[in-house]
Amino acid sequence: MPKLGTPTGTLEILRKYDFHFQKKYGQNFLIDPNKLEAIVDAAKVGEEDCVLEIGPGIGTLTQYLAGRAGSVIAVEIDQALIPILKDTLSDYHNVTVINEDILKVDIARLSQEKNAGKPFKVVANLPYYITTPIIMKLFESRAPIDLITIMVQTEVAQRMQEGPGSKEYGALSLAVQYYSRPEIVAHVPAECFIPAPKVGSSVIRLTRYETPPVQVKDEDFLFRLIRASFNQRRKTLVNGLGNAQGLAVTKAEAAEALRKMELPENVRGEALSLEQFARLSDLLLETGGSGS
Repeated sequence: MPKLGTPTGTLEILRKYDFHFQKKYGQNFLIDPNKLEAIVDAAKVGEEDCVLEIGPGIGTLTQYLAGRAGSVIAVEIDQALIPILKDTLSDYHNVTVINEDILKVDIARLSQEKNAGKPFKVVANLPYYITTPIIMKLFESRAPIDLITIMVQTEVAQRMQEGPGSKEYGALSLAVQYYSRPEIVAHVPAECFIPAPKVGSSVIRLTRYETPPVQVKDEDFLFRLIRASFNQRRKTLVNGLGNAQGLAVTKAEAAEALRKMELPENVRGEALSLEQFARLSDLLLETGGSGS
């Protein structure tokens, strides 16, 4: 049975090492065994799996993962936590701890070195301040990953699932839905953490698509187009794209593409589905948009 995951066990290890929370790393440690079990269940971790855990902290979730997975690779940026992890994970011989910034790790190479190039399952309690960059790194790395199960701020989890027409719908929603099928699987109140965050958290499972649900001529251009469409949400799509740096799309070209799609010229980005953005991307490339 894991020793961590309770208020007593967590406080004991923090006092033992006189650990001080680093606000810059967004550290909040889970202290609810039921929620920890729920995360591992949601991640569908089995003995054949190699799990990539991002931000293991003091090793709480790591202990639960190691009890079920074939192996766990835990990437932790905070050097102060490395001695603690050596202690809390000393009984778990299937865990490798790497003291690195996940944003600088070559995940595809890590898969080759640690898992013979086979797909990882990613599990993480992500810091709120850096959630989106990490998610995009996982998707854009082209590393073999078939399932991503992460705990994030509830508002961010909801944003990943949103569809057109919602004020929460945006570039993150479209990126997540291009690469995966998102599903919120659990909610975790603030009191389940030390220290307690100011907002609630949710666990969201992102099941990777083998091929994206839409096909485009230039994926890079699609995402630059999407970002430009939401950079100034109050602007119409025509104005947003016409003013976007590096996109090389004129207002006239944007208006003509929308006309071909039978969309009004004053439409905003939040009204378009992923399929419509894919169509718009291809139309604009045909008329001179700047691809990769």
